[in-house]
Amino acid sequence: MSLNKNTKIYIAGHKGMVGTAVWRALESKGYTSLIGKSSKELDLRNQQEVGNFFKIEKPDVVIDAAARVGGILANNDFPYQFLMENMQIQNNLIDSSLQNGVKKFIFLGSSCIYPKLAKQPLKEECLLTDSLEPTNEWYAIAKITGVKACQAIRKQFKKDYVSLMPTNLYGFYDNFDLKTSHVLPAMIRKFHEAKLNNHTDVILWGSGTPMREFLFVDDMANAVVFALENKMSEFLYNIGTGKDITIKELAETIQQEIGHQGKIIWDSEKPDGTPRKLMDVSKMKDLGWQFSTELNEGISKTYQWFLENIENIKEVKLEDI
Repeated sequence: MSLNKNTKIYIAGHKGMVGTAVWRALESKGYTSLIGKSSKELDLRNQQEVGNFFKIEKPDVVIDAAARVGGILANNDFPYQFLMENMQIQNNLIDSSLQNGVKKFIFLGSSCIYPKLAKQPLKEECLLTDSLEPTNEWYAIAKITGVKACQAIRKQFKKDYVSLMPTNLYGFYDNFDLKTSHVLPAMIRKFHEAKLNNHTDVILWGSGTPMREFLFVDDMANAVVFALENKMSEFLYNIGTGKDITIKELAETIQQEIGHQGKIIWDSEKPDGTPRKLMDVSKMKDLGWQFSTELNEGISKTYQWFLENIENIKEVKLEDI
């Protein structure tokens, strides 16, 4: 499709961490017709509401950054919501896009779609070759159905619908709630609060040995803009840094950034999750995109944002998940 700065772009989930970053990235490149609706204005789980919205707004492009997300605890405690609500959201967006002539659809997922013990680094081709990580399989299965729906549309209707699978994201507007957040923002909050509490010891889940890859959310947003502005010849692309560290190294890096001087205690009774999740990002690199924010810089920026917004960071209740 031919893009111009007036192309109508609907960003689903525009108030979330990824959605806000995508909005900023598009605005900075001069796009002027961005559409966003809060969950109060538009319930993406409601098929009729979504269908009516598309008929009225008629977007040219849809970026699906909307999802029900959370860490190991939330995924484990609310499997039905993580499976069903994510499928409802993406099915309504994908089908309404197809029915209303949306020219380009960018579906955002997660590296958890890949098998738990897939060969590292994770290639796009390893999708559906083995069993998933049990602690987040509900969310992963939902996201896999979204990838496959977009692939089916590419195959049957020859439309430019593409799926981008980011590694672990972090950054501005992250979720810092200790019960529902992912590992990096949870650590920032734990070390910060321990520092304020006279440098008390910090207890962290697992052994610290699993390896993880982390991508600053603004880099993810730049990847979305890249996919929007370029012809994507395949249905699925990994988005990441291609570099990983142990959870122990991550904890020590965050501890140093925050200035916490207490001990780190590892609770090995708690689950580790997947032993390693490193993305093969060569397909995006070959097209001309790669990350630009190193982990130390990203953690520093995220902590500064956390400090500046700490009064406005909301607690997320588990029953709201």
